Amino acid sequence: MSNFRLTFPVEPISTPIQYRDQLLLMGSCFAEEIGERLQQFHFDALVNPHGILYNPISITEALQRYLDGKQYTTEDLFQHNDLWHSWDHHSRFSALSAEETLLNINTAAAAAAERIEKADWLFITFGCAHAYTLKDNNRMVGNCHKVPASSFHKKLLSPQDVITALDNMMHRLFFRNKDIKIMFTVSPVRYVRDGVVENNLSKAVLLQAVHHLVNKFNRLFYFPAYELVLDDLRDYRFYKDDLVHPNETAVNYVWEHFTNSCLSPEGQKLLPAIEDLQRAMAHRPFNPKSPQHQQFLQTYAKKTRVLLEQHPYLKLEKESAYFNLY
Repeated sequence: MSNFRLTFPVEPISTPIQYRDQLLLMGSCFAEEIGERLQQFHFDALVNPHGILYNPISITEALQRYLDGKQYTTEDLFQHNDLWHSWDHHSRFSALSAEETLLNINTAAAAAAERIEKADWLFITFGCAHAYTLKDNNRMVGNCHKVPASSFHKKLLSPQDVITALDNMMHRLFFRNKDIKIMFTVSPVRYVRDGVVENNLSKAVLLQAVHHLVNKFNRLFYFPAYELVLDDLRDYRFYKDDLVHPNETAVNYVWEHFTNSCLSPEGQKLLPAIEDLQRAMAHRPFNPKSPQHQQFLQTYAKKTRVLLEQHPYLKLEKESAYFNLY
């Protein structure tokens, strides 16, 4: 019988993620996809406090600033198309006033600075090895904010650039947080706006740098999200209409492998129980006042209560309120 897919095993990691763990996720839009799943299932996950970042230098610089406890000021901002922006941050932080932009940035930075001191896991998802620097002062930017391309130099980072930046950041991080572990992934999003050949070269730089470090330190791990989409699924059916971003089916497939290989057995058992509660919350009755629906709510109120008694660290406030527990 012919095989039409190349599958490969994803081995369980030696130190699985626990539901009690505090997580910090940084990087590309794929980091947000996985981060939202973790939050959906009530993991204590802080996702992209700088917003989406793509290149390794911008990501490591953001982490360095959390370690520095940096507070941004108006001198760190610029105005473009009526909005105030930061070159270090995603446009989700941009606003009509400098004060609002700074409030958004510094509130998120304070949460990240607190989290990085106590986090059990740091997830870093690299998107591309292409970086952009301002022609005026050679400053690398995390986001171009639709400023004309003529304002930037484009550079392909080398594996050594990435390794050096990560080495410097990790040296400080491990000194401050002796228990933190790092999970690296490379985003399966295809940055074809750079060109197909250029995208593949960029991914190769990221993979070489990450594997160099994972093989060097025992608290670093690699999860093959990139390979699961590009080499296992390997079909445009698993991409959105833009043929660049993995679709929901592909993300579900990656999530399934992630939970099987990276979560503790206890965590894996909790996922379906929490999913059951969320399906119940999504249920829309024809008559909310009917005895049948009231019994339905009571049943799930009891399920939520039992789950909290068994696992008091779970954050089930929304479920508790919805089923009228409190």
